[in-house]
Amino acid sequence: MNNDSLVIYIIAVLCLGGVLILMRDRLEPKLRRPLALAAVVMIAIAFVLVVIAMLNAS
Repeated sequence: MNNDSLVIYIIAVLCLGGVLILMRDRLEPKLRRPLALAAVVMIAIAFVLVVIAMLNAS
């Protein structure tokens, strides 16, 4: 996997998580849970990709 793409993905996912945390009071209750679940899944995928990249680097 291209490291540049991985870095961009991680930054985008962390920014999305940060925005959701900061704006949670302004989000509609219907959207709050699905957006939070999507952010958690994407952050977990980013963590797995970082681990895979570290294992492939050695």
